[in-house]
Amino acid sequence: QVQLVESGGGSVQAGGSLTLSCATSGYTSNTEYMGWFRQAPGKEREGVAALTSGGTTIYVDSVKGRFTISRDNAKNTLFLEMSSLKPEDTAMYYCAAAPSYISYVGRPLLVDRSYRYWGQGTQVTVSS
Repeated sequence: QVQLVESGGGSVQAGGSLTLSCATSGYTSNTEYMGWFRQAPGKEREGVAALTSGGTTIYVDSVKGRFTISRDNAKNTLFLEMSSLKPEDTAMYYCAAAPSYISYVGRPLLVDRSYRYWGQGTQVTVSS
């Protein structure tokens, strides 16, 4: 059974930084792609960043240049480094993954229907 567990959320002032982690377990081989999503109160869930097994990274425009997604395969952990945080980044952040047999080729990676497994979320609050 695949499990994703996020950590690293917290409260910071605008301009600050946080690094989120997502520990994965239950995979027999590395997944082809993983992503980070966020959901603010009253808003739809939004794809923030995705990373493929080939090393391609994708970001929503609002975080480009400020967020970095990366992965440590040896530790089965996905990261999201966030800097220059803004109040509008405040949201619950979720890690997401697909079954290891599903390819990322031709698949929209910032759309939640492309993912099957989800973590419980970690809250990020940015104050002005």
